[in-house]
Amino acid sequence: MQVWPGQAYPLGATYDGAGTNFAVYSEAARRIELCLLHDDGSETAVELREADAFVRHAYLPGVMPGQRYGFRVHGPYTPETGQRCNSAKLLLDPYARAISGAVEWGESVYGYHFGKPDSRNDLDSAPHTMTSVVVNPYFDWGDDRPPRTDYHRTVIYEAHVKGMTMLHPELPPELRGTYAGLAHPSVVSHLTELGVTTLELMPVHQFVNDHRLVDANLNNYWGYNTIGFFAPHNAYASWGDRGEQVLEFKQAVRALHQAGIEVILDVVYNHTAEGNHLGPTLSFRGLDNASYYRLSEDPRYYTDTTGTGNSLLMRSPHVLQLIMDSLRYWVTEMHVDGFRFDLAATLARQFHEVDRLSSFFDLVQQDPVVSQVKLIAEPWDVGEGGYQVGNFPPLWTEWNGKYRDTVRDLWRGEPRTLAEFASRLTGSSDLYQDDGRRPLASINFTTCHDGFTLHDLVSYNDKHNEANGEGNRDGESHNRSWNCGVEGESDDPEVLELRERQMRNFIATLMLSQGVPMLSHGDEFARTQGGNNNAYCQDNEVSWVRWPEPGEDKEGTLLAFTRAMVWLRRDHPVFRRRRFFHGRPVEGTHDELTDIAWFTPEGEEMVQRDWQAAHAKALSVFLNGHAISEPGPRGERIGDDSFLLMFNASADDLDFAVPVNHGRQWQVVVDTGRKEGVPPGEGPKVAAGDRVRLVGRSLAVLRRPA
Repeated sequence: MQVWPGQAYPLGATYDGAGTNFAVYSEAARRIELCLLHDDGSETAVELREADAFVRHAYLPGVMPGQRYGFRVHGPYTPETGQRCNSAKLLLDPYARAISGAVEWGESVYGYHFGKPDSRNDLDSAPHTMTSVVVNPYFDWGDDRPPRTDYHRTVIYEAHVKGMTMLHPELPPELRGTYAGLAHPSVVSHLTELGVTTLELMPVHQFVNDHRLVDANLNNYWGYNTIGFFAPHNAYASWGDRGEQVLEFKQAVRALHQAGIEVILDVVYNHTAEGNHLGPTLSFRGLDNASYYRLSEDPRYYTDTTGTGNSLLMRSPHVLQLIMDSLRYWVTEMHVDGFRFDLAATLARQFHEVDRLSSFFDLVQQDPVVSQVKLIAEPWDVGEGGYQVGNFPPLWTEWNGKYRDTVRDLWRGEPRTLAEFASRLTGSSDLYQDDGRRPLASINFTTCHDGFTLHDLVSYNDKHNEANGEGNRDGESHNRSWNCGVEGESDDPEVLELRERQMRNFIATLMLSQGVPMLSHGDEFARTQGGNNNAYCQDNEVSWVRWPEPGEDKEGTLLAFTRAMVWLRRDHPVFRRRRFFHGRPVEGTHDELTDIAWFTPEGEEMVQRDWQAAHAKALSVFLNGHAISEPGPRGERIGDDSFLLMFNASADDLDFAVPVNHGRQWQVVVDTGRKEGVPPGEGPKVAAGDRVRLVGRSLAVLRRPA
């Protein structure tokens, strides 16, 4: 076999049409072997003799796409100094563009013998571990262009590749649970009809099914256990894992883009699947443990701010390079449109504290590729000082956990909620205005993959996670949920009617709020997980979306209501403002009314005591469509209808007075107290001073034409 010196950059395996360049970083290694793996179980080892700045490299003519490979690292196995090199362990390439196979759990993939954590294990892991794959980078993207949907027009739909497609009745069986299934016309048409602009995929980076879960006949369904930051997860490919997963993912992105739908990836750069000091040796640990991971004062152990056993070392230039190279790769080569960063507070821990001036934020800010896509933070981790909602730099948007909590509290009837609810409804200026951000920095949601589904939020007071095998100890215990009087499933018509109304309330509130709304997949069908609020290991019908059967009547359903609310929002810019409300008339208009006004149910403007009254659970909000201060794309003034939002979160029916000075004639366009939620055709008309009756726990939207 010919071995040429090759190049130290780019890292990973790079195929150029005639052969492949291999490059891998390790400061700890004394020697590194590149192992080419053959289908008969044999391997060919090539020592990487060339080294530049601790990057070992070689070019192998004739090595083609589909070739499986790994590395064996000869170096110190001294856990007491933080290093765990062991040439008996075949290691994944951190830059592998595709990964084949799955881990077969046993002693061979660990660096120690079971029951003897201080021992050294020299069993060969090659027959039992995953392997890296050389891929063909060439793909016909045609005229693919990123949709580049502005945040104020964005409606995010969080989904799981497998969970969304596994039970779809119109998908061929071979496409269910795959990237190809995600791009099937029936799935795409559902998203476009719903009004979704942006699909946020739960982790699709190659991840590992935990040893503990496999032993318990469970799986890591969610996928927050990454081992390959450049590789699409191979189990979601319908036709192979020797690079076919890359082509299939690209085809899915291309199809979604053709429908005008963006693709955002939920990414996990805060830790890896190698776990704590008792975890397996799959890649980073065996390459250069001390360079990749944050170690404790005793280097045998790991500092863990993620709850998963380890945290990546965010002050290491090689870790930062890995993350930035991965992000750029997914944008430039895979054409994704943005990222949602799991436990993003950990990425800001350059030393110990969360630091908004950390190197990671600096690198993202100046990067000409990554800085131009959607960047969404999950602004917390499990470390000290990890709850950082509202504290990320101006380039970032955030999952607004305070929005979720406040809206849940309002509709379950918590006292003294109105003042905070008003802030969340109007874009959370208390969180995002001081640093120059806008309402669009707030990603609003009431449910997501983590926690109760929308149906379960109104059906369970307590979690029911027994199927997870942890004695119902896992998962959040304080869910801010309310079961409407009966725990779990019920056949009581009054309970069912109240639950349906509550679900409409949550959907409507989300779409009427300033910021960026995010729906969780299947909530539009009232998907249930049976009260499981931590279904991370339920790769089965507990978590999969149950779709309506073809031809099933969807009128009057939660799906029809959700569609109507999404399109109401999309049709009216007053619900998706790009600037915060001023609370005063807008200069340059002939309208003397303020851009927003708050009223008691009696139609009187709210004063301080109204906001603080413990019993107060109802209010009206006037949104002035004539007072939108931000201009259109060509500098034109934006005008819209005006709206009056009436919220009755109390248990009692209430009569709401229509304010006398904010419009003479109104039309009801939403009433969650009605089964269909949105009156068909022309809703009832009301005049200033009239009273509108809202049943307990319902909301109404009145429109005044421009």
